[in-house]
Amino acid sequence: MTSSTHPAWDGLILGASLATLDAPQGYGEIRDGVLAWKDDRLTFVGSRADLPGTPQKLAREVIEAHGWITPGLVDCHTHLVFAGDRAREFEMRLGGASYEEIARAGGGILSTVRATRAADEGELLRQSLPRAHALIADGVTTLEIKSGYGLDFDNERKMLRVARRLEQLGISVRTTYLAAHALPPEFAGRSDEYIDAAIEWLPRLHVEGLVDAVDAFCEGIGFSPAQTRRMFEAARALGLPVKLHADQLSDLGGAALAAAFDGLSADHVEYTSEDSARAMAEHGTVAVLLPGAFHVLRETRLPPLDAFRQHGVPMALATDCNPGTSPLQSLRQAMQLACTHFRLTPEEALRGATVHAARALGLEDRGVLRVGARADFVQWHIGHPAELCYWLGGRLAHAVHAGGHRVV
Repeated sequence: MTSSTHPAWDGLILGASLATLDAPQGYGEIRDGVLAWKDDRLTFVGSRADLPGTPQKLAREVIEAHGWITPGLVDCHTHLVFAGDRAREFEMRLGGASYEEIARAGGGILSTVRATRAADEGELLRQSLPRAHALIADGVTTLEIKSGYGLDFDNERKMLRVARRLEQLGISVRTTYLAAHALPPEFAGRSDEYIDAAIEWLPRLHVEGLVDAVDAFCEGIGFSPAQTRRMFEAARALGLPVKLHADQLSDLGGAALAAAFDGLSADHVEYTSEDSARAMAEHGTVAVLLPGAFHVLRETRLPPLDAFRQHGVPMALATDCNPGTSPLQSLRQAMQLACTHFRLTPEEALRGATVHAARALGLEDRGVLRVGARADFVQWHIGHPAELCYWLGGRLAHAVHAGGHRVV
């Protein structure tokens, strides 16, 4: 590290190749690149030859690097805050047990609800921290976290408070209200009344600053399009954007419903129709692909990838980190699964985990390396960006910076 009397920038990294992603196609490659930042913003992105002076006079800290630097990864769909696990259900499913049999044995989402309700805020934070650490160590600098395992006011609030507390790790956290995730046992047979209750809780949580967006599970085993629409109307009345678990198991028109509310994203989307894809393109709604759940559930129905490409629907990727259907703690592994199962190219996968994932959260200031963007970036021990999707596991991230601060 070298310092000068009056440096213009906090830090400067030079020598690595940059994948800026700051163009509609290609990695936006800059060889022998330079990346500089001041406070939490990028101040220079270019080649060493274009630097406007001697590095040591420009920045308080100068780092010589190798490999590649990409934007920080954005995990735009997780259920990371929960208590307990469902490893026993995994064994049962491999042994041929059906979802109904697992539920009768006390498993399924309500088992996670019981465990999450039983944990106090400190214990819930303690159990959630290792999952967040794992995602950050593999390059995540922005993390979306949903509620939905509390299913009453106090426990939904507890989940969202724990999600906010994870910002202590130095990353950005976006919180999503997902009370319309499942029907709690105390409302058995009264789903409309439960939606009434969930709508009543929303403004109380929003005024506490705990809600950045509203989500729902629109599916035959979840909530109907009409019930989802009511939840979205409540969100719109508060000026909150919406997202949706849409068309995972059947086509109920969920993606089109999300688009009709100018939704940030429709997620899962295996059964989404071409008409819905066209509506998503018209309203700027991102398709969030969740290959972890596809993999764990051994699904065979692929999302309509060609329709998304044809109509220009941005495709994001996320881990869907959750205890039941996607116990995945690496966004880079999700990128690999997307290439393997969905035949995405490595470039599509990297864009899906950066610029398009940021858009799925309504964040326009990250996901690319560009002057003025948030200083979220990762130094990787790789010879080409495709390696991020090539290696199964392993530690490739050398350093992770979020808001200009090194968090790994």
